[in-house]
Amino acid sequence: MKHYIISEILYWVIAVISIFSVFENWGVNNNRAYLFLGFSILSVFMALFRRHFRKKYSNKN
Repeated sequence: MKHYIISEILYWVIAVISIFSVFENWGVNNNRAYLFLGFSILSVFMALFRRHFRKKYSNKN
């Protein structure tokens, strides 16, 4: 069960780093900024998805 929490935290870390990269690349390279924006949205979605199923399985046990 602990690896679900670790993977959830890793997705949040990836989201924060990606959002930082979006702000860093916004005026310089917009294509790269949009790519990191997509990564951040995807990682937030995956973190929430992992959290939902972690809570679902912990309530089942």
